[in-house]
Amino acid sequence: MAGTYPERLETTAALLRQARTVVAFTGAGISTESGLIDFRSPGGLWERYRIVTFQEFLDSEAARAEYWRMRRELIPALLAARPNAAHGALAELQRLGKLQAVITQNIDGLHQAAGSTEVIELHGTNLRASCLTCGRSWPIAAVQARLEAGEAVPRCSGCGGLIKPDTVSFGQSMPEQALTEAFDWARCCDLMLMIGSSLEVQPAARVPLVAAEAGSNLVFINRTVTAYDHLAEVCFSEAAGRVLPDLVRTTEIAGPNE
Repeated sequence: MAGTYPERLETTAALLRQARTVVAFTGAGISTESGLIDFRSPGGLWERYRIVTFQEFLDSEAARAEYWRMRRELIPALLAARPNAAHGALAELQRLGKLQAVITQNIDGLHQAAGSTEVIELHGTNLRASCLTCGRSWPIAAVQARLEAGEAVPRCSGCGGLIKPDTVSFGQSMPEQALTEAFDWARCCDLMLMIGSSLEVQPAARVPLVAAEAGSNLVFINRTVTAYDHLAEVCFSEAAGRVLPDLVRTTEIAGPNE
């Protein structure tokens, strides 16, 4: 749908008021307003570091060292990041009973920090790391301290196994339960807010498509176009930190039965 910003906002608020089950699907674009750089954006980490696959991480000490050099640069920004207005607005929609779940590709934990519940993390979390052998887990800040103390490849202090952040690397299996829950929500929702994703990373990118195939209305809040914009009832190119708080206010002012 084309139209002025107020027209698109009111159309979206009407869809939100009419919907019984509303789900948000978020990507890296929602967190850039918190100062976190999208890996794929110009100047992002993938321009400066080679992607280390999960199999390379398992097989090669040199690959593990390269992986941890990138993580050592990433972790401080992650720990310093705070939820922005978009995260807060989604948490408020949940508090108001207008949003039932958040499905996210992000690994930053900012939805939970903003107060969201029922958050499904498709790519895991970068806030903890675990031993791949015994399963012992640590806050990522504890691992960062070891990196800064000079450890190139941290290992488990208990069994000597490899430590890895609880994120999904290239070549690593997606968390089956999270993926199942995401597609279940996609099939049952009648409105999905897709926020800040290029919809290029599979299989997560199929979640909004499954929602559309099941008859859900889609609203895209994205600074860039995607190959699936034509499926959306409404598209916003404005910042999520503007659109989502405005949507909360518009929905509250109009009331549930307007």
